[in-house]
Amino acid sequence: MGDAKLNEHKIAFIMCVNNQLYEQEAVFYIERLKLPEGFEREIVTIRDAVSMTSGYNQGMRQSDAKYKVYLHQDVFIINPDFINKIVQLFQNPRIGMIGIVGGLEADQIPVMWDGKRLGMLYTNSVATADAYLFGSVEGEYQEVQAVDGLLMATQHDVPWREDLFQKWDFYDVSQSMEFRRRGYQVVVPYMEKPWCIHDDGILNLEHYYGEMDIFREEYYKIFEEE
Repeated sequence: MGDAKLNEHKIAFIMCVNNQLYEQEAVFYIERLKLPEGFEREIVTIRDAVSMTSGYNQGMRQSDAKYKVYLHQDVFIINPDFINKIVQLFQNPRIGMIGIVGGLEADQIPVMWDGKRLGMLYTNSVATADAYLFGSVEGEYQEVQAVDGLLMATQHDVPWREDLFQKWDFYDVSQSMEFRRRGYQVVVPYMEKPWCIHDDGILNLEHYYGEMDIFREEYYKIFEEE
C-alpha cells in the first residue's frame, strides 16, 4: 500500500499476540488514549504469526492508517496524550519512525542493550519492577541509529524484511535501518516520565545470534558508507 492511499486522520495499533490477558490489557490502555480532533483509531491483532516481520507486514497491509504503532502485546501505553505527541512529531516530514528506547551504537554493537541508549520506560520483569532512564533526550527529540521493538511508531509504510528475519529477533534494528536507507530519521522523543510500561519476562535467545549475523551481513555496509 503506497503512502498516497493512506488515511492521514487514522492511527492503527498493530500487535502480534499469543496471550489473551496481555492483549486485553494492552487494548484497555489503547482505547483510553486521547484522539486528535477528527482522528479514528484502529487495533489490529495478528495471531499465529510465523515471525514478527511477517506478522507486522500482514498488519501493515490490513490498515490504511497513515500512522501505525507496532507494539509488543506486553506493552501498555499509559500516557493519555501519546497519540497527540507522536502525531505532532510526525509533522516533521524528516521523521520516519519514533521509538520509546533507542540505541546510539548499532554500527558497533548490534546488541542494543549492550550499547548507549536513550529513552525512558517502566519495566516489570520476573525479578524487579522499576522506572528506567536509559539516557536523557536533548530537545524535543533526538535521532538514534535504531529503536527497540517494544514500540515502534511510523508515518510511512516500509515493508518489514521477512525475507531476511524469519524469527523474533532483529526485526526492530532492521526496520530502523530500512527507514534510514530511505533518508528518514529514527528518533526517541523527550519524555518527562515514561509513556509506557513493559511487562517483559525472560528473554528467549535461541535464535538471537543467528539473526545477528544476518543483520551484520545486510546492514553493516550502510555504516561503512556513512
